[in-house]
Amino acid sequence: MARRKYVVGNWKMNGLSDAVAEARAIFVAADDHPAVDVAICPPFTLIGPMAVAAPGKAIGGQDCHSAASGAFTGSVAAPMLADIGASLVIVGHSERREGFGESDADVRAKAEAGLAAGLSVILCVGEPREVRESGGAIDYVLAQVADSVPGEFDPARLAIAYEPIWAIGTGLVPTVADVAAMHGAIRGALAARFGGAAEEMRILYGGSVNGDNAAELLGAGDVDGALVGGASLTAAKFVPIIGAGASLH
Repeated sequence: MARRKYVVGNWKMNGLSDAVAEARAIFVAADDHPAVDVAICPPFTLIGPMAVAAPGKAIGGQDCHSAASGAFTGSVAAPMLADIGASLVIVGHSERREGFGESDADVRAKAEAGLAAGLSVILCVGEPREVRESGGAIDYVLAQVADSVPGEFDPARLAIAYEPIWAIGTGLVPTVADVAAMHGAIRGALAARFGGAAEEMRILYGGSVNGDNAAELLGAGDVDGALVGGASLTAAKFVPIIGAGASLH
């Protein structure tokens, strides 16, 4: 089946109130590429203002707690994201796994919470450099997929984002053949577990994606879009990536 390209900006811990105008500019430019689904995941503080400034656009959180409420000081629950206008959430980003010690079980619980709150979920997986260099990248990532992906959900509401840890923000990018091989392996694992429903799940690539390499990466086998970090912060850098996705339809 033909899956729509999905290009998502992860703003990480960047952006003050004046950044809402930049997000609106991105969404306005993205309207020229209606064949591509576009989302922005800003810091929590900007989700509400961005939802007001760009009504009807896909805006998401960068993380959520696995509980719907409770005594978890400083945490944000998935229903809270939905309440202020988010329609999706990222879980399991390597910066959460590595920096905050999140396990596959933690990521799975967060994904389940996001889905239960009515959000779409982007679930991240990816290997560190030493695993890539040892030849164990595919086994490592497929173990994350097996243990992080929930058991039952609407397949159209969960995407996998493959982000090799060593390529995030470094300028290093795996070969297109390596990306295609990993995405094909992930697709195969999903198909073995979920059957034909796996064809509805989009698999995104993330890791130093920019306007120069986006078309080649997005054109690789089983690559259904991109999860973009630094290059998503401005329309000047992000819109060419969206355009690259549109050119492949």
